[in-house]
Amino acid sequence: MSYANRRILLIDDMPSIHEDFRKILAARPALSELDAMETQLFGSSSMPAAGFVLDSAYQGEEGVALARRACADGLPYALAFVDMRMPPGIDGAETIARLWRHDPQLQVVLCTAYSDHEWDALLARLDVRDRLLVLKKPFDAIEVVQLAAMLTAKWSATQAAACELRRLDEAVRERTAALDREVAARAQLEARLAQAEKLASVGRLAAGVAHEINNPLGFLSSNLQTLESYVGALLARFEGAPGAADGAELGYMKDDLPALMAESRAGLARVARIVKGLRDFAPEDTGQEWTRADVRVCLEATLTVLGARIGQGIAVERSYGVLPDIDCRPAQLNQVFMSLLTNALDAIGAVAGTLAVRAGSADGQVWIEVEDSGCGIGAQHLPLIFDPFFTTKRIGQGMGLGLSQVYGIVQAHQGSIAASSGEGRGAMVRVVLPVRQAAAQRA
Repeated sequence: MSYANRRILLIDDMPSIHEDFRKILAARPALSELDAMETQLFGSSSMPAAGFVLDSAYQGEEGVALARRACADGLPYALAFVDMRMPPGIDGAETIARLWRHDPQLQVVLCTAYSDHEWDALLARLDVRDRLLVLKKPFDAIEVVQLAAMLTAKWSATQAAACELRRLDEAVRERTAALDREVAARAQLEARLAQAEKLASVGRLAAGVAHEINNPLGFLSSNLQTLESYVGALLARFEGAPGAADGAELGYMKDDLPALMAESRAGLARVARIVKGLRDFAPEDTGQEWTRADVRVCLEATLTVLGARIGQGIAVERSYGVLPDIDCRPAQLNQVFMSLLTNALDAIGAVAGTLAVRAGSADGQVWIEVEDSGCGIGAQHLPLIFDPFFTTKRIGQGMGLGLSQVYGIVQAHQGSIAASSGEGRGAMVRVVLPVRQAAAQRA
């Protein structure tokens, strides 16, 4: 990209000065003896090969207006020659100050024939040293051309350097952002690996616990059935026998014992469901193998594991449509549901509320919705909930990686996830997953 700029603004109240400058800058001046020697020795001259573009203003306010309009048009001046005294308008110092308000990059040469303006006082008034030179009148053509060539070249070099600096700054910002993303992705991966290890441990524990519990459950259930038949036979034998309990006591036992037996059977069935739910939620094989799984089984297993978290005042509403088995990593899918359901229960809190779990299928996809009647998510937080380390919980209650991990798992399953909410009106998270995964994805 070229930053060449040979546009010059002359601000002077003397028309003759404008005529002189046009003669000097509009075309290349004759070479001096020294310049001719330079050309002979080095094959080039420091003089410009072409003229400059020169605009004229006869008062400071007029010059400032020209500079402001040039900047607005995207054609700024590289250099301004400004006379010190231009009665009846503002002087050169004030003109320069106003020029720099509109164009801080403008190079300036202050032209003066007077000695009552000391250089130090002028610098103190303008407070700028690197864009200002003083040219004493009278001046010769070579001096004007050299200043014009040098300062327009300086303007061009400054613009090029600023552009390069901006490019480098942008590159640094992009690299910093990339590093931040890599750090966040690494932290998320480490957290997922840690979670996978926990799930593996839970799976092994669940398998051992299920084995240890299922055996006594089996004989307890069998013994309870046998005990019911024994009790029935004993009650029939004792009924009407000499010395047996009176009729009222026997009648109470006949009424109460079946209820006790039924309650015991219900308790055993509940223990069996909890053990099955635990095994379904964290199977012993919690590796990264793809398999086919029933979303309803995953949801119900997670709800079973969370049974102790679901208070008496929380109503769980289930609504499942036709759901085909899907290609997935079930342990990871259970992790998604655990995080979504836990967040929903946290939002509801200790008060009464509703937890809705819905699922259905359409167009080769299954969708799952978890909706709560809790406190909701503020509009300023909703776009950030899937970002790593973002959390609205107090310090020590969460690292802000739960929903970030959920997002990563859903993306790895070629699915999508979205949330909708409003302050004080609950929240809903919708997950959409393909029924079939591409062979490359499964590999």
